[in-house]
Amino acid sequence: MSVLRRLHVLDRVAIGLLATGLVCVASGLLPTGSASDAMTRIAPLLAFLGTVIVLAELTSRAEVFDVVAARVARAGRGSYPLLFLLCVAFASVTTIALNLDTTAVLLTPVMLALAARLGIAAVPLAMTTVWLANTASLLLPVSNLTNLLAADRVALSPLGLAGRMWAPQLAAIAVTMACLWGFYWRRGRRTAAGSSDGSSGGPGAVQVTERVREKTPDRYEPPPVHSPADPVLFRACALACGGFLLAILVADVELWIASATAAAVAVAAFALRGRSALRWSLIPWRLLVMVPGMFLVVETVNEHGLHDLLASAVGEDGGLLGQFRAAAVGGGLSNVLNNLPVYLAGEGAVPVANHDQLLALLVGTNAGPVITPWASLATLLWYERCLAYGVRVPVARLMGTGAVLAVTAVAASVAALALTR
Repeated sequence: MSVLRRLHVLDRVAIGLLATGLVCVASGLLPTGSASDAMTRIAPLLAFLGTVIVLAELTSRAEVFDVVAARVARAGRGSYPLLFLLCVAFASVTTIALNLDTTAVLLTPVMLALAARLGIAAVPLAMTTVWLANTASLLLPVSNLTNLLAADRVALSPLGLAGRMWAPQLAAIAVTMACLWGFYWRRGRRTAAGSSDGSSGGPGAVQVTERVREKTPDRYEPPPVHSPADPVLFRACALACGGFLLAILVADVELWIASATAAAVAVAAFALRGRSALRWSLIPWRLLVMVPGMFLVVETVNEHGLHDLLASAVGEDGGLLGQFRAAAVGGGLSNVLNNLPVYLAGEGAVPVANHDQLLALLVGTNAGPVITPWASLATLLWYERCLAYGVRVPVARLMGTGAVLAVTAVAASVAALALTR
């Protein structure tokens, strides 16, 4: 019992979910065939999550993110509005071209390192990452795992999906920019957001609590060029990350294979030059326990009435009303459960011929999961990175501002989808 009391609340949630899922299988509530299918489907996802976080941790220790952060900050030339636009563009392009989970893992440390380099509030940069990791994931199949499923269902090529989703994607990014500036980036909010930052003091933690400063309302002091302490480790990890990105974009290698290979390169480099950094704690045990449990629980609920409930809520209307209903159901339920299993369950509830309604469901499950920390895997990964760096985002503020973004971004994106049919 003393061990359980020392666990983080998310650790307890993860263990509880897995235990509940295993009980469902053992008791027969979830047929073994369905459980096996679910585990087979998520096995590559788990391999990706585990290896890409190891890659991100070691890349951070090699100071790759500090170098990138310094360059972004210098490109902003001391202007907060220009820095804001650069960060939005950086996060959006990374999500669209790579994957929202990759953005959450690789870009979050860049943003937090950027805050530390400038001595400004970390929360606005952290929120830029997590919101755009979700809302900028509509355009290409690679942008989100749900997109791969949807593109296959409606028989759209990558260019075909982009041709259908460009307007919803632009709408989602525009709304996200407005919410980011209003809630976190505008004058007066930047310093206020920083008051909630904290630092765990652990390795790689961002020390920002006493460093928030604004020389003038719209200016910051660009940092000097950053030089890594170990250039060999820096180059090895930078090449590992670059190879990972090229493997996804050019060679069309599966995500988990690319991330595992890149992580192996980083581990080998540290084995030669920084063995003390190689610890079992690099592996994200919490996520690797939580995700299978979550899928087993949702599959069980789906077997016992969730499908019928979703079918009733979504309806059979493929027109504008049906699209808004599907998006609202997808976004709302994603914040209660998680967007990936919700999309999988919701896909079966949408009539096969209603392609636009399915794409609206996709909008809801992609742009809507920005309210609760568990609404998407990207948000979970982001939350994990923030905790590792000692940055605290108040949950009440996260949920309140996220609710405004979810409603407005989903509504605007579905309207854009309908207008560009």
